[in-house]
Amino acid sequence: MSDSEPDEELLSLLRQSLGINGCSSSKTIDTKVLEDAEYVYDHSIDVALDTHGTKAAAATIWNLMQEKQYTFKTWSEHTLHPKAKDESTVNFIFLMDLLNFCFWSEHEDPQRCFSVEYHGQTFTGYWSLVAAIHRALKESIPITTPSFWINETECTDDVLRNVFRSASSESIPLLDQRIHCIREAGRILASDFDGSILNLINQANHSAASLVNILTSNFPCFNDVLTFESRPIHFHKRAQILVADLWACFEGQGYGAFHDIDIITMFADYRIPQMLHSLGCLRYSPSLESQVRYLKEIESGSKWEVQLRGCSIWCVELIRREIVRQHPKAEVNAILIDFFLYDTMKERVEEGVKTIPHHRSRSIWY
Repeated sequence: MSDSEPDEELLSLLRQSLGINGCSSSKTIDTKVLEDAEYVYDHSIDVALDTHGTKAAAATIWNLMQEKQYTFKTWSEHTLHPKAKDESTVNFIFLMDLLNFCFWSEHEDPQRCFSVEYHGQTFTGYWSLVAAIHRALKESIPITTPSFWINETECTDDVLRNVFRSASSESIPLLDQRIHCIREAGRILASDFDGSILNLINQANHSAASLVNILTSNFPCFNDVLTFESRPIHFHKRAQILVADLWACFEGQGYGAFHDIDIITMFADYRIPQMLHSLGCLRYSPSLESQVRYLKEIESGSKWEVQLRGCSIWCVELIRREIVRQHPKAEVNAILIDFFLYDTMKERVEEGVKTIPHHRSRSIWY
Protein backbone atom coordinates (compact mmCIF):
# COMPACT_ATOMS: atom_id res chain seq x y z
CA MET A 1 0.00 0.00 0.00
CA SER A 2 1.39 3.40 -1.00
CA ASP A 3 1.29 6.51 1.18
CA SER A 4 -1.49 7.91 -1.03
CA GLU A 5 -3.81 4.91 -0.60
CA PRO A 6 -6.31 5.02 2.25
CA ASP A 7 -6.12 2.49 5.08
CA GLU A 8 -9.53 0.82 4.67
CA GLU A 9 -9.36 -0.91 8.06
CA LEU A 10 -8.63 2.39 9.79
CA LEU A 11 -11.44 4.11 7.83
CA SER A 12 -13.84 1.33 8.81
CA LEU A 13 -13.02 1.77 12.48
CA LEU A 14 -13.45 5.54 12.14
CA ARG A 15 -16.85 5.10 10.47
CA GLN A 16 -17.97 2.76 13.24
CA SER A 17 -16.88 5.19 15.94
CA LEU A 18 -18.85 7.96 14.25
CA GLY A 19 -21.89 5.80 13.54
CA ILE A 20 -21.60 6.27 9.76
CA ASN A 21 -23.34 3.84 7.37
CA GLY A 22 -25.48 2.46 10.16
CA CYS A 23 -22.52 1.14 12.12
CA SER A 24 -22.04 2.14 15.73
CA SER A 25 -19.65 1.16 18.46
CA SER A 26 -22.48 1.44 20.99
CA LYS A 27 -24.98 -1.01 19.50
CA THR A 28 -28.25 -1.11 21.43
CA ILE A 29 -28.59 -4.27 23.50
CA ASP A 30 -32.05 -5.61 24.27
CA THR A 31 -33.51 -8.13 26.73
CA LYS A 32 -36.65 -8.90 24.62
CA VAL A 33 -38.85 -8.52 27.71
CA LEU A 34 -40.88 -5.50 26.60
CA GLU A 35 -41.21 -6.74 23.02
CA ASP A 36 -42.50 -10.11 24.23
CA ALA A 37 -44.89 -8.48 26.72
CA GLU A 38 -46.49 -6.47 23.90
CA TYR A 39 -46.86 -9.69 21.90
CA VAL A 40 -48.64 -11.37 24.82
CA TYR A 41 -50.93 -8.35 25.23
CA ASP A 42 -51.77 -8.36 21.50
CA HIS A 43 -52.72 -12.04 21.62
CA SER A 44 -54.28 -12.24 25.09
CA ILE A 45 -57.88 -13.42 25.45
CA ASP A 46 -58.12 -13.88 29.24
CA VAL A 47 -56.48 -10.64 30.41
CA ALA A 48 -57.36 -7.24 28.97
CA LEU A 49 -56.24 -3.68 29.63
CA ASP A 50 -58.80 -1.01 30.41
CA THR A 51 -57.68 2.18 28.65
CA HIS A 52 -59.57 4.58 30.88
CA GLY A 53 -58.52 2.70 34.02
CA THR A 54 -54.88 2.76 32.94
CA LYS A 55 -54.92 6.50 32.30
CA ALA A 56 -56.64 7.16 35.62
CA ALA A 57 -54.13 4.92 37.40
CA ALA A 58 -51.23 6.81 35.81
CA ALA A 59 -52.55 10.08 37.25
CA THR A 60 -53.14 8.52 40.67
CA ILE A 61 -49.72 6.86 40.80
CA TRP A 62 -47.88 10.00 39.74
CA ASN A 63 -49.73 12.20 42.23
CA LEU A 64 -49.06 9.78 45.09
CA MET A 65 -45.40 9.43 44.12
CA GLN A 66 -45.05 13.21 44.23
CA GLU A 67 -46.92 13.42 47.53
CA LYS A 68 -44.70 10.76 49.11
CA GLN A 69 -41.56 12.08 47.37
CA TYR A 70 -41.02 8.55 46.09
CA THR A 71 -37.64 8.08 44.34
CA PHE A 72 -35.05 5.33 44.04
CA LYS A 73 -33.70 6.54 47.36
CA THR A 74 -36.84 5.13 49.00
CA TRP A 75 -35.34 1.65 48.50
CA SER A 76 -32.70 2.26 51.17
CA GLU A 77 -35.28 3.62 53.61
CA HIS A 78 -36.71 0.13 54.11
CA THR A 79 -35.41 -1.11 57.46
CA LEU A 80 -34.04 -4.43 56.20
CA HIS A 81 -32.43 -3.33 52.96
CA PRO A 82 -28.61 -3.14 53.31
CA LYS A 83 -27.18 0.34 53.80
CA ALA A 84 -23.45 -0.08 53.07
CA LYS A 85 -22.26 0.86 49.59
CA ASP A 86 -19.65 -1.85 49.11
CA GLU A 87 -19.00 -5.38 47.86
CA SER A 88 -20.73 -6.95 50.85
CA THR A 89 -23.97 -5.27 49.77
CA VAL A 90 -23.52 -6.41 46.17
CA ASN A 91 -23.20 -9.99 47.44
CA PHE A 92 -26.23 -9.52 49.70
CA ILE A 93 -28.37 -8.26 46.81
CA PHE A 94 -27.24 -11.08 44.52
CA LEU A 95 -28.30 -13.74 47.03
CA MET A 96 -31.49 -11.86 47.87
CA ASP A 97 -32.61 -11.81 44.24
CA LEU A 98 -31.27 -15.28 43.50
CA LEU A 99 -33.90 -16.49 45.99
CA ASN A 100 -36.54 -13.81 45.48
CA PHE A 101 -39.46 -16.04 44.53
CA CYS A 102 -42.65 -17.68 45.73
CA PHE A 103 -43.47 -16.58 49.28
CA TRP A 104 -47.25 -16.99 49.25
CA SER A 105 -48.81 -19.30 51.80
CA GLU A 106 -51.58 -21.86 51.67
CA HIS A 107 -52.87 -20.37 54.92
CA GLU A 108 -54.98 -17.24 55.20
CA ASP A 109 -54.09 -16.80 58.88
CA PRO A 110 -50.84 -14.74 59.01
CA GLN A 111 -49.88 -16.55 62.23
CA ARG A 112 -49.60 -19.81 60.29
CA CYS A 113 -47.61 -18.43 57.33
CA PHE A 114 -43.88 -18.89 56.90
CA SER A 115 -42.22 -16.12 58.86
CA VAL A 116 -38.82 -15.12 60.23
CA GLU A 117 -38.11 -13.52 63.57
CA TYR A 118 -35.31 -10.96 63.57
CA HIS A 119 -34.51 -8.15 65.99
CA GLY A 120 -37.73 -8.73 67.90
CA GLN A 121 -39.94 -8.48 64.82
CA THR A 122 -41.69 -11.09 62.70
CA PHE A 123 -41.42 -10.79 58.92
CA THR A 124 -43.40 -12.53 56.19
CA GLY A 125 -43.28 -12.63 52.39
CA TYR A 126 -40.26 -11.12 50.66
CA TRP A 127 -39.13 -9.47 53.89
CA SER A 128 -38.84 -12.89 55.55
CA LEU A 129 -36.09 -13.76 53.07
CA VAL A 130 -34.21 -10.51 53.69
CA ALA A 131 -34.55 -11.00 57.45
CA ALA A 132 -33.28 -14.60 57.17
CA ILE A 133 -30.14 -13.42 55.36
CA HIS A 134 -29.48 -10.76 58.00
CA ARG A 135 -30.08 -13.29 60.78
CA ALA A 136 -27.62 -15.76 59.26
CA LEU A 137 -24.92 -13.11 58.98
CA LYS A 138 -25.52 -12.09 62.59
CA GLU A 139 -25.08 -15.76 63.54
CA SER A 140 -21.68 -15.73 61.76
CA ILE A 141 -22.89 -17.86 58.84
CA PRO A 142 -21.24 -16.43 55.66
CA ILE A 143 -24.42 -16.93 53.66
CA THR A 144 -23.65 -14.15 51.16
CA THR A 145 -20.19 -15.53 50.26
CA PRO A 146 -20.29 -17.51 46.96
CA SER A 147 -17.43 -19.84 47.94
CA PHE A 148 -19.45 -20.89 51.00
CA TRP A 149 -22.35 -22.03 48.79
CA ILE A 150 -20.25 -24.78 47.19
CA ASN A 151 -18.44 -25.84 50.36
CA GLU A 152 -20.72 -28.74 51.22
CA THR A 153 -18.63 -29.61 54.25
CA GLU A 154 -19.50 -26.34 55.98
CA CYS A 155 -22.55 -25.31 53.96
CA THR A 156 -24.58 -28.49 54.35
CA ASP A 157 -28.24 -28.74 53.45
CA ASP A 158 -29.00 -28.80 57.18
CA VAL A 159 -27.15 -25.50 57.63
CA LEU A 160 -29.20 -23.97 54.82
CA ARG A 161 -32.43 -25.31 56.29
CA ASN A 162 -31.46 -23.65 59.56
CA VAL A 163 -30.75 -20.35 57.77
CA PHE A 164 -34.31 -20.35 56.45
CA ARG A 165 -35.98 -21.74 59.57
CA SER A 166 -39.47 -20.49 60.24
CA ALA A 167 -41.06 -18.91 63.29
CA SER A 168 -44.28 -20.76 62.40
CA SER A 169 -45.15 -24.35 61.55
CA GLU A 170 -44.94 -23.61 57.81
CA SER A 171 -41.54 -23.96 56.10
CA ILE A 172 -40.30 -21.57 53.45
CA PRO A 173 -41.85 -22.62 50.11
CA LEU A 174 -39.68 -24.48 47.58
CA LEU A 175 -36.76 -24.92 49.97
CA ASP A 176 -35.13 -27.68 47.90
CA GLN A 177 -35.28 -25.48 44.80
CA ARG A 178 -33.71 -22.59 46.72
CA ILE A 179 -30.85 -24.82 47.86
CA HIS A 180 -30.36 -25.93 44.25
CA CYS A 181 -30.23 -22.29 43.08
CA ILE A 182 -27.59 -21.47 45.70
CA ARG A 183 -25.39 -24.46 44.77
CA GLU A 184 -25.77 -23.86 41.04
CA ALA A 185 -24.94 -20.15 41.29
CA GLY A 186 -21.90 -20.91 43.46
CA ARG A 187 -20.53 -23.41 40.93
CA ILE A 188 -21.05 -21.07 37.96
CA LEU A 189 -19.49 -18.11 39.75
CA ALA A 190 -16.48 -20.25 40.67
CA SER A 191 -15.97 -21.69 37.17
CA ASP A 192 -16.82 -18.66 35.00
CA PHE A 193 -16.27 -15.54 37.13
CA ASP A 194 -13.39 -16.51 39.43
CA GLY A 195 -15.85 -16.80 42.30
CA SER A 196 -16.63 -13.08 42.23
CA ILE A 197 -20.02 -11.40 41.76
CA LEU A 198 -18.16 -8.15 41.07
CA ASN A 199 -16.46 -9.81 38.10
CA LEU A 200 -19.87 -10.72 36.75
CA ILE A 201 -21.18 -7.17 37.17
CA ASN A 202 -18.06 -5.56 35.70
CA GLN A 203 -18.43 -7.72 32.60
CA ALA A 204 -21.67 -5.86 31.81
CA ASN A 205 -19.76 -2.56 31.45
CA HIS A 206 -22.51 -0.51 33.15
CA SER A 207 -25.25 -1.80 30.83
CA ALA A 208 -28.46 -2.97 32.50
CA ALA A 209 -29.47 -5.00 29.44
CA SER A 210 -26.03 -6.64 29.27
CA LEU A 211 -26.17 -7.63 32.93
CA VAL A 212 -29.65 -9.15 32.49
CA ASN A 213 -28.40 -11.11 29.47
CA ILE A 214 -25.23 -12.25 31.25
CA LEU A 215 -27.31 -13.53 34.17
CA THR A 216 -29.87 -15.31 32.01
CA SER A 217 -27.37 -16.86 29.63
CA ASN A 218 -25.00 -18.13 32.32
CA PHE A 219 -27.35 -19.05 35.18
CA PRO A 220 -30.25 -21.40 34.32
CA CYS A 221 -32.12 -20.33 37.47
CA PHE A 222 -32.28 -16.73 36.16
CA ASN A 223 -33.44 -17.73 32.66
CA ASP A 224 -37.13 -16.94 33.10
CA VAL A 225 -38.53 -17.83 29.65
CA LEU A 226 -41.94 -19.40 29.02
CA THR A 227 -43.84 -20.31 25.84
CA PHE A 228 -46.99 -18.63 24.53
CA GLU A 229 -48.60 -19.36 21.16
CA SER A 230 -45.48 -21.39 20.21
CA ARG A 231 -43.24 -18.36 20.84
CA PRO A 232 -40.66 -18.01 23.63
CA ILE A 233 -41.59 -15.18 26.01
CA HIS A 234 -38.81 -13.57 28.05
CA PHE A 235 -39.81 -12.35 31.52
CA HIS A 236 -36.51 -12.43 33.45
CA LYS A 237 -38.12 -11.12 36.63
CA ARG A 238 -35.28 -11.89 39.04
CA ALA A 239 -32.47 -10.89 36.69
CA GLN A 240 -34.16 -7.55 36.09
CA ILE A 241 -34.90 -6.89 39.76
CA LEU A 242 -31.27 -7.64 40.64
CA VAL A 243 -30.22 -4.86 38.27
CA ALA A 244 -32.91 -2.57 39.67
CA ASP A 245 -31.93 -3.26 43.27
CA LEU A 246 -28.29 -2.46 42.51
CA TRP A 247 -29.35 0.77 40.78
CA ALA A 248 -31.61 1.82 43.67
CA CYS A 249 -29.25 0.76 46.47
CA PHE A 250 -26.23 2.53 44.98
CA GLU A 251 -28.39 5.42 43.74
CA GLY A 252 -27.21 5.08 40.16
CA GLN A 253 -23.54 5.32 41.10
CA GLY A 254 -20.66 2.84 41.27
CA TYR A 255 -21.98 -0.72 41.12
CA GLY A 256 -25.43 0.73 40.43
CA ALA A 257 -24.47 2.88 37.44
CA PHE A 258 -26.25 1.74 34.26
CA HIS A 259 -26.43 3.96 31.19
CA ASP A 260 -29.53 2.11 29.91
CA ILE A 261 -31.42 1.54 33.18
CA ASP A 262 -34.74 2.54 31.59
CA ILE A 263 -34.71 -0.62 29.47
CA ILE A 264 -35.67 -2.57 32.59
CA THR A 265 -39.40 -3.32 32.73
CA MET A 266 -41.79 -4.01 35.56
CA PHE A 267 -40.99 -7.29 37.35
CA ALA A 268 -43.65 -9.84 36.43
CA ASP A 269 -44.75 -11.39 39.73
CA TYR A 270 -48.03 -12.07 41.55
CA ARG A 271 -48.40 -8.81 43.53
CA ILE A 272 -48.35 -6.23 40.72
CA PRO A 273 -51.15 -7.87 38.67
CA GLN A 274 -53.23 -7.84 41.85
CA MET A 275 -52.60 -4.11 42.29
CA LEU A 276 -53.25 -3.32 38.63
CA HIS A 277 -56.57 -5.17 38.79
CA SER A 278 -57.52 -3.26 41.95
CA LEU A 279 -56.71 0.02 40.18
CA GLY A 280 -59.03 -0.88 37.30
CA CYS A 281 -56.21 -1.34 34.78
CA LEU A 282 -56.58 -5.08 34.21
CA ARG A 283 -59.71 -7.13 33.56
CA TYR A 284 -59.89 -10.93 33.66
CA SER A 285 -62.08 -13.38 31.77
CA PRO A 286 -64.80 -14.95 33.97
CA SER A 287 -62.99 -18.30 34.13
CA LEU A 288 -59.66 -16.74 35.10
CA GLU A 289 -61.25 -14.38 37.62
CA SER A 290 -63.02 -17.32 39.26
CA GLN A 291 -59.73 -19.22 39.49
CA VAL A 292 -58.05 -16.25 41.17
CA ARG A 293 -60.89 -15.34 43.53
CA TYR A 294 -61.34 -18.93 44.73
CA LEU A 295 -57.60 -19.24 45.43
CA LYS A 296 -57.11 -22.06 42.95
CA GLU A 297 -53.56 -22.61 41.80
CA ILE A 298 -52.64 -21.62 38.25
CA GLU A 299 -50.07 -23.89 36.67
CA SER A 300 -46.67 -22.33 36.05
CA GLY A 301 -46.17 -21.83 32.32
CA SER A 302 -49.87 -22.00 31.52
CA LYS A 303 -51.53 -19.53 29.14
CA TRP A 304 -53.31 -17.88 32.05
CA GLU A 305 -50.06 -17.27 33.91
CA VAL A 306 -48.23 -15.96 30.84
CA GLN A 307 -51.10 -13.56 30.07
CA LEU A 308 -51.18 -12.26 33.64
CA ARG A 309 -47.45 -11.58 33.62
CA GLY A 310 -47.13 -10.28 30.06
CA CYS A 311 -50.13 -7.94 30.23
CA SER A 312 -48.91 -6.57 33.56
CA ILE A 313 -45.55 -5.63 32.05
CA TRP A 314 -47.24 -3.93 29.11
CA CYS A 315 -49.74 -2.18 31.39
CA VAL A 316 -46.96 -0.64 33.51
CA GLU A 317 -45.22 0.48 30.33
CA LEU A 318 -48.42 2.25 29.20
CA ILE A 319 -48.74 3.85 32.65
CA ARG A 320 -45.16 5.10 32.35
CA ARG A 321 -45.83 6.52 28.89
CA GLU A 322 -48.99 8.27 30.09
CA ILE A 323 -47.14 9.85 33.02
CA VAL A 324 -44.42 11.12 30.68
CA ARG A 325 -47.05 12.37 28.21
CA GLN A 326 -48.77 14.35 30.95
CA HIS A 327 -45.50 15.41 32.63
CA PRO A 328 -42.72 15.57 30.01
CA LYS A 329 -40.07 16.39 32.61
CA ALA A 330 -41.01 13.48 34.87
CA GLU A 331 -38.09 11.28 35.88
CA VAL A 332 -39.92 7.99 36.13
CA ASN A 333 -39.29 4.52 34.79
CA ALA A 334 -40.94 1.11 35.11
CA ILE A 335 -38.70 0.23 38.06
CA LEU A 336 -40.00 3.09 40.21
CA ILE A 337 -43.61 2.37 39.24
CA ASP A 338 -43.14 -1.30 40.15
CA PHE A 339 -41.47 -0.50 43.48
CA PHE A 340 -44.22 1.99 44.29
CA LEU A 341 -47.05 -0.41 43.38
CA TYR A 342 -45.46 -3.23 45.41
CA ASP A 343 -45.02 -1.04 48.50
CA THR A 344 -48.56 0.31 48.15
CA MET A 345 -50.05 -3.18 47.74
CA LYS A 346 -48.26 -4.39 50.88
CA GLU A 347 -49.58 -1.37 52.80
CA ARG A 348 -53.13 -2.12 51.65
CA VAL A 349 -52.85 -5.76 52.69
CA GLU A 350 -51.51 -4.77 56.13
CA GLU A 351 -54.36 -2.25 56.50
CA GLY A 352 -56.90 -4.96 55.71
CA VAL A 353 -58.14 -3.34 52.49
CA LYS A 354 -60.20 -5.88 50.54
CA THR A 355 -58.92 -6.54 47.02
CA ILE A 356 -58.94 -9.40 44.58
CA PRO A 357 -56.46 -12.06 45.78
CA HIS A 358 -53.16 -12.44 43.97
CA HIS A 359 -52.96 -15.34 41.54
CA ARG A 360 -51.26 -18.47 42.83
CA SER A 361 -48.49 -20.15 40.87
CA ARG A 362 -45.56 -22.09 42.30
CA SER A 363 -42.26 -21.58 40.51
CA ILE A 364 -38.74 -20.29 41.00
CA TRP A 365 -39.36 -17.45 38.55
CA TYR A 366 -41.22 -15.15 40.95
